[in-house]
Amino acid sequence: MLKNKLIKELEQYFADDQKRIQHALKVTDYAEKLIKAFKEKYPDKNINEQVIIYTAVLHDIGIKNSEVKYGSSSGHYQEIEGPPVARKIMKSHNIDFETMDEVAEIIAHHHTPGKVSSNNFKLLYDADWLVNLPEVYNLNKKNTTEKENLIEKIFLTSTGKKIARKEFLNNY
Repeated sequence: MLKNKLIKELEQYFADDQKRIQHALKVTDYAEKLIKAFKEKYPDKNINEQVIIYTAVLHDIGIKNSEVKYGSSSGHYQEIEGPPVARKIMKSHNIDFETMDEVAEIIAHHHTPGKVSSNNFKLLYDADWLVNLPEVYNLNKKNTTEKENLIEKIFLTSTGKKIARKEFLNNY
């Protein structure tokens, strides 16, 4: 797997922007946990680990161009700007076209659940929210019922919900 090479590309691309680099690394760590748990729970369901990991590393790669072109890091702009940058990086590592297409498709919709219905998308989406949820919703100011409602509303897989409950219901 080319995960480490993609991480190096990400680090070079974002240079001194440690916040963005660390976010991608955390999403990648959660993606790996979700893959493992999903495969244990659903051994018959088909997922592509490479697609999920590559997407986790590169999912926010469009943010830099979004800020330059639109003056915004809005998810909508990331979905527009991310796929071409991700494709260029993946192409430089000779990643096959089928994998590139799926990674680009997920990046193009990673802030818009429902547009892509694959388990690969759902696991990436949940990994991103495992990182974003505490900050976006100020979890330290929510009671248990509010946190549970957010988890039910946001996460797309039972695996993601289980990890979110473990991470957030007792720790915040």
